[in-house]
Amino acid sequence: MKFLLVAINAKYIHSNPAIYSLKAFVGSKAGREVELAEYTINQYSREILADIYHRKPDAVGFSCYIWNWDMVRELLPELPKVLPGVKLWLGGPEVSFDADKILREFPQLSGIMIGEGEQTFKELLAYYSAEASEETLGETAGVQDCALERIRGLCLPGGYTPPRELTNMSETPFLYEDMKPFANRILYYESARGCPYRCSYCLSAIDRKVRLRDMDIVRKELQFFLDSRVPQVKFVDRTFNCDHQHAMEVWQYLYEHDNGVTNFHFEISADILREDELQLLQKLRPGLVQLEIGVQSANPRTIAAINRVMDLDRLAGIVARIREGRNIHQHLDLIAGLPFEDYESFGRSFDRVYAMGPDQLQLGFLKVLKGSPMHDKAEEYGICYLDRPPYEVLSTRWLSYKDILRLKQVEEMVELYYNSNQFTHTLPFLERLFSSPFAMFEALAGFYERTGRAVGSSARVYRYQALLDFAKEQDNANEAAYRELLTYDLYLREKLKSRPEFAGDLNAPWVKVAIRDFYKEEERTHRFLPGYEGYDWRQLGKMTHLEPFWHPVWNPKDMEKQQPAQHPLAYILFDYRSKSPLTGEAAVSVISWEEMQSMKEDTGRSRNGE
Repeated sequence: MKFLLVAINAKYIHSNPAIYSLKAFVGSKAGREVELAEYTINQYSREILADIYHRKPDAVGFSCYIWNWDMVRELLPELPKVLPGVKLWLGGPEVSFDADKILREFPQLSGIMIGEGEQTFKELLAYYSAEASEETLGETAGVQDCALERIRGLCLPGGYTPPRELTNMSETPFLYEDMKPFANRILYYESARGCPYRCSYCLSAIDRKVRLRDMDIVRKELQFFLDSRVPQVKFVDRTFNCDHQHAMEVWQYLYEHDNGVTNFHFEISADILREDELQLLQKLRPGLVQLEIGVQSANPRTIAAINRVMDLDRLAGIVARIREGRNIHQHLDLIAGLPFEDYESFGRSFDRVYAMGPDQLQLGFLKVLKGSPMHDKAEEYGICYLDRPPYEVLSTRWLSYKDILRLKQVEEMVELYYNSNQFTHTLPFLERLFSSPFAMFEALAGFYERTGRAVGSSARVYRYQALLDFAKEQDNANEAAYRELLTYDLYLREKLKSRPEFAGDLNAPWVKVAIRDFYKEEERTHRFLPGYEGYDWRQLGKMTHLEPFWHPVWNPKDMEKQQPAQHPLAYILFDYRSKSPLTGEAAVSVISWEEMQSMKEDTGRSRNGE
């Protein structure tokens, strides 16, 4: 008996903890009958079909989500054609809420596992193993139908079996004893299930009972990740800090056992963070922890309609306090298409969250999930959404489809220019021209559409040039300032092999001499580049970058104060060995014109043996 559990992920770097959990839960002996297969939605369904055929399973179970449901639907009618007699099972959130309807649509299915599946799958596997043993012995299996109906948590062609009790989180096995399948992939970890909140767009609103994994087990498993020095672990706990003591114990353990490498991602509710949590978070290594915070809207009526309780002012204050520590990446979320939020209201919500200065601002769109309270109220709110996954909003009583399309364009600009973190100095200077940040991204989206710019271009310099052209259209008098800001932002990220057209000319003799003299003096003193001993001045120039600037680009607040000068205001040294673990930006040294002149004189005296 071979039971193949199939996951079809959105990307290769993703993994599916559900199928690993099912296999681990049945134990090592029974687990030999279970095989795992992971694919991606970017593969052809025929390719997946062929691979499943070659594995020759007796039963196949698909883990179903909004991102893979269409592909699973393609495969279901085809598998019995190439594997006659194969048993087909489904599980996961996409099929747990209208399972009887799905069974009528796909009569080739044997059944659907509803809700949490560990114990259900264990009993299902035992059922098939017993059936296979009886057939081997030549006995009839006529009693097996009754046995199958006694398994809780199933939807069968004959109806539902009794619901399955919730899983004890401390009884679920650890998924990552063997790390080979997870090389170069994101690791997901679960220290709790359930959520105490009732956000109407979320499936967690159904299960409000929070179940925590025993902390002794959690510590042991966290240490495994730390010892393995994995790059990132994403906690999938719905609201990680809903239990104060649990959150504190996890963060304290990470603080005390930090390996200097691993990053841990948590989804939290910021406005319920307590003082001791904030103090602990401020002590963490930069890059050890990143936080995802769901704001969703700044409209009080919208917040009430989606069953959220949130103190927005307190949330903003806590986000600001965390940001001051410059050690934690913060990702803030907004959802377009919620009740009572029209286009103008969403713009105000955007500006309110943007003002909090998140490292990423995720502009998402409402997905009306089957089983969620929002699904039941969609008609009341006039929410029109896609019939097929991902069930995304098309319009509401407050937002037209035209408005949704405009917001989609704004989202693209936010992704390109804000969430990329590649324009951290140019954008603040540009913002001053507009009534609000939302208005700026709206105008930038209009510019892209009007000029036929390619949003999907993979060339980074293309995006820089597009932003320069937009800035010139809005503020042509300050073109030189924008050119320098973009140059600064570009070199913060990497030392370029080829210089973009908008950057200044470094081939002027006086510039080349100044840069040469600087590096020769650094070879002798290592004043600005400690740790580079043993490299000559030419090597130093290849490993770092030195650029003259006429504007104080390192501090956009001072940009408008700068008057044209006869010589550069300063030179910036970009050190790519010393990048910020939080932003990835190179360390910079601002070297004034006067310092450069002094170093030139020192170099001259050194040549003369003084």
